[in-house]
Amino acid sequence: MAQVSKLDQVLESIEMLPLEDQEVLVELMQRRLVERRREEIAKHIAQAQADYEAGKVFRGTVEDAIAELRA
Repeated sequence: MAQVSKLDQVLESIEMLPLEDQEVLVELMQRRLVERRREEIAKHIAQAQADYEAGKVFRGTVEDAIAELRA
């Protein structure tokens, strides 16, 4: 018999909860996911700022970018 995945086990456990608890769980998970996304965006912003300050960011017009790519 195939081993039941952890996700399947979790889903089975959740399905045993009362409907109201399942709804609360969904809300909590959505909030946590939003917070994780915010943290990830903040990390990307910090990295972009560091790259900008280090001069690693290309600055110029579209024409400048095309010329840079052709060089």
